[in-house]
Amino acid sequence: MPAPRPRRAADVVPRLALVPGEPGGIGPELCVRLAQQVRDDYTLLAFGDAVTLGAAADALGLPLRLLAEHEVARRPGDLRLHPLPNAVPNAFGATEPRNARAVIDALTHAAGACLRGDLDGLVTGPVHKAAINAGGIAYRGTTELLAEQADCPVVMMLANDIVRVALATTHLPLRAVPDAITPAGLEQVLRITHAALRRDFGIADPVIAVLGLNPHAGEAGHLGNEEIEVIEPVLHALRADGLRLEGPLPADTAFLPQKLRGFDAVVAMYHDQGLPVLKYSGFEQAVNLTLGLPYPRVAVDHGTALDLAGKGIADPSSLFAAVATCARMALRRGVSGEQ
Repeated sequence: MPAPRPRRAADVVPRLALVPGEPGGIGPELCVRLAQQVRDDYTLLAFGDAVTLGAAADALGLPLRLLAEHEVARRPGDLRLHPLPNAVPNAFGATEPRNARAVIDALTHAAGACLRGDLDGLVTGPVHKAAINAGGIAYRGTTELLAEQADCPVVMMLANDIVRVALATTHLPLRAVPDAITPAGLEQVLRITHAALRRDFGIADPVIAVLGLNPHAGEAGHLGNEEIEVIEPVLHALRADGLRLEGPLPADTAFLPQKLRGFDAVVAMYHDQGLPVLKYSGFEQAVNLTLGLPYPRVAVDHGTALDLAGKGIADPSSLFAAVATCARMALRRGVSGEQ
């Protein structure tokens, strides 16, 4: 897949795609809350179902005017929309597998616009994996979906103001993790993370902490050999290429505040090794990034919250943070012209 065309320096207002996600969850109402902000530092184009967004606005008692793609959002409540109707009506608080195709189409159409260079970044709300699979679509996650569409390797990173955590493996059963950590795979994760820290976060010479797989990072082989046989050789080779890598470090002490101050990111070996710490440190402001795509993609760091949907009490902080983060990343790419 070719990289999107670089933008001119004078054309630096990021154009962001916005996907609400699961129609029965809190994503639509969070998008309505976002539409109440009139901003001049980015523009939004939503991809989704007009009826669902209108119902979310009614539930919140907030204005919503859905505009055509060529129109300009000028007032609170204005939201430009690329309409992708649901197959059937969808009540808040419940999933409807027959709408799975519309959810996936919203993601792929929005990502396609970014791949073509028509838009500069993608912000996504929460989706419901079980509902999509129940709708007959094999789906592991949006990270994997976008990587397949763009035909490139990616890395999942979650970040807040305190820590950035990238994952060497993502959604795997715990018993499958050791076999999934290979020298080639780990090298790829570390190179993608290093490049993204430089390009998307503006860190010229990032320092990355790399966790061990086993307790106490293997305790010199007494608690496991993956550190000695896989992780350490990869770190040694990449240090020779100029990457600043610390580790393999015991996961139980790597997140101490005094240590985190010396790291620009942490690479965890598996999902629940790193993400519980990040979410405890600041769940509401955390975002989920897909590193390695030809465009910035940032998602909320929470689920569909079906039990909260339509009640007007869902916290929009993660979506607001996701949009702000995506706009900054897109601006850096647009100004530098790097891909």
